[in-house]
Amino acid sequence: MCMGYFYVLQSSKNPEWFYKGSTIDMRRRLQQHNNGEVIATKPYLPFRFVYCETYVNEKAARLRESAIKKNGNMWVPLRRRIIQSLS
Repeated sequence: MCMGYFYVLQSSKNPEWFYKGSTIDMRRRLQQHNNGEVIATKPYLPFRFVYCETYVNEKAARLRESAIKKNGNMWVPLRRRIIQSLS
């Protein structure tokens, strides 16, 4: 069984811009983002990982990603914590 990861990337070009996603291979996924292979993030290259949650499988990570993207009340406090941790 593969572990799943919910992650947040921060744009180095525009540090106020964050991308939320999920994957089973964080190293490969960051490389895809930074190589311009992901349409949604291509204009904001380059990126760095700033947050990650680990789940028992990919499905659980995707559910977390979906919940965060759909619910601003979940994203706003998480974003605030991420920004504070980077200060």
